[in-house]
Amino acid sequence: MTRTAFAQAFFTQSKPRTVPLRMLAALALTLFCVGAQARTARSLHSRSHATHQQPLIANALLGPGVLPEAGADFTLAGKEYRLNLHHLHTGESLSVVYRVGDTYIPSALEQLNHFLRDHRTMDESSYDPTEFDLLYNLMGRLGKPKGEIDIVCGYRTTQSNEYLRSLGPETGVAEHSQHVLAKAIDIRVPGVQTMRLRDAALSLDAGGVGYYPVSQFVHVDVGPVRQWSYGVRVRGARHGHRGHKRAVRA
Repeated sequence: MTRTAFAQAFFTQSKPRTVPLRMLAALALTLFCVGAQARTARSLHSRSHATHQQPLIANALLGPGVLPEAGADFTLAGKEYRLNLHHLHTGESLSVVYRVGDTYIPSALEQLNHFLRDHRTMDESSYDPTEFDLLYNLMGRLGKPKGEIDIVCGYRTTQSNEYLRSLGPETGVAEHSQHVLAKAIDIRVPGVQTMRLRDAALSLDAGGVGYYPVSQFVHVDVGPVRQWSYGVRVRGARHGHRGHKRAVRA
């Protein structure tokens, strides 16, 4: 019997005129249970629907390519791999095919090295090209192979790294940062929540993944596989206090 039918049948009885206490308790318990089941079903449906809307794509991952030797002749054949980037500090945008088949394109890597330069000193470095494969794989995992990536931080000179560290521990900048080695990039992807971006990066198992939910970016590098979070509320901390202070663009 449904909740409504039960209630109608109960209250339309003409006799007895007084309702026993145990019957009132039984009615209340029935209404509570039916309502709880309905709320649980709606909650499960809502979570299932949210997961269905934003699944991670279990796509085949792109492996390391080959960088031609300087001055050597080479031919390009195969699929083109493109990255679409926007730098939040310089305001520059870059759309470039950095790899064709298994071959990295030297001229494209030069463009990327300039684009990802230290925006404080304007110094450039030679990025590990597998970092670009990581970005390509990450966008594929998100189901956005043609999407744009916002660059929060690319290459950092030792001087820039030390400057950020001098601002205090709240910056969250490592002394031996992979940014200094041109093996790391801090990123956002428009329209993608920071936590989902982190989960996609972790699923690649391709290097370091740093989660910065307060500053809203994810660090991805091709160094040793590891993960960390910065600026996340510590369980048990008092209301209004965080386990770490807000991180700057590390």
